[in-house]
Amino acid sequence: MSTQTAPAVAKSDRLPVDPAEVFVVIPAYNEAARIGPVLDGLLSLYAGLNVVVIDDGSTDQTAQLAAQRGAIVLRHVINRGQGAALQTGITYSLLRGANYIVTFDADGQHNPADLPALLEPLAAGKCDVALGSRFLGRAPDLPALRRLLLYAGTVFTRLTSGLKLTDCHNGLRAISRQAAHNIQLRQDRMAHASEFYDHIRRAGLRYLEVPVTIKYSAETLSKGQKGLNALSVAFHYLFGKVRG
Repeated sequence: MSTQTAPAVAKSDRLPVDPAEVFVVIPAYNEAARIGPVLDGLLSLYAGLNVVVIDDGSTDQTAQLAAQRGAIVLRHVINRGQGAALQTGITYSLLRGANYIVTFDADGQHNPADLPALLEPLAAGKCDVALGSRFLGRAPDLPALRRLLLYAGTVFTRLTSGLKLTDCHNGLRAISRQAAHNIQLRQDRMAHASEFYDHIRRAGLRYLEVPVTIKYSAETLSKGQKGLNALSVAFHYLFGKVRG
């Protein structure tokens, strides 16, 4: 299992694979204010890309706005959580013949220009999973307290998964079709991020970390993980491991 870091790749508006082979999975809950620009950014850069928005029980216009932008929209009747939404999107993408699956956030923190760098090592056969790392890349305006919390989470992830990572709970990642068949998320909510790493280890998947940019704003920071929430995530993850 590889623990190397992928070399920095110049930003490009061209993917190293046919865009028709790529499915971008975007969980979304009440993201009507942000989903439009996110989809515009992806679809304007990469013609032919398959973008799948999983509306996770939203009570606003998230689903309608995503459909208007040309995304494939799947809907959960109730809010089940990001882990469940991701699994729905991964399962759907595999059924539709995806060769590459990218997971992407709906709140505007992720940069569409990072997709070529994530997909390049997969296309070249260097790894099965490419994990975005803000600490190898850039995280402008990341508050010191949030940075400390993320570092603590990374230490926790290293101890529980055995993977040598520089970043944790980064939702920007790319996986090959073969790898996706080994990902079966049972943690419906935020603990799925740690569970994802367990699947990498158990299946012996080769992984690389890729430098990416995470953009922060006052709004997205207010939605992020707080200290008590992080403890709750850790509890649910550990409880899930014991139960499993």
